[in-house]
Amino acid sequence: MQFVLLIYQGTTPLPGTDRWNALPEEEQRRVYAEYGQLNKAPGVTPGLPLGLPKDAKTVRATNGSAQVSDGPYVDERGAVGGYFLLEADDLTAAVKLASRIPAARLGGAIEVRPVAQYW
Repeated sequence: MQFVLLIYQGTTPLPGTDRWNALPEEEQRRVYAEYGQLNKAPGVTPGLPLGLPKDAKTVRATNGSAQVSDGPYVDERGAVGGYFLLEADDLTAAVKLASRIPAARLGGAIEVRPVAQYW
């Protein structure tokens, strides 16, 4: 089965921010190493690196005209910070891998969603 693991950053410190810089260097290295291990885990296809939510644009269409606003669709704490595509035997295996994502322990959350076929 395929799953998309959506990483919601929440209050997770992001590189280049004051909260990240306040983390001990050892913890910063640990976070990078954990993401590196996840990227190489069996069944994982890493998602493309996403920019910061503050740099996003949200687009809605009204009567064929694009309405563009600055920022993510939701507030920054609720914005998607990244994702993985995972081929796993079942939901239990997907949840197990999701629990290893650093954001899950650093103030964020991981949404595990099965991939579905609609067409």
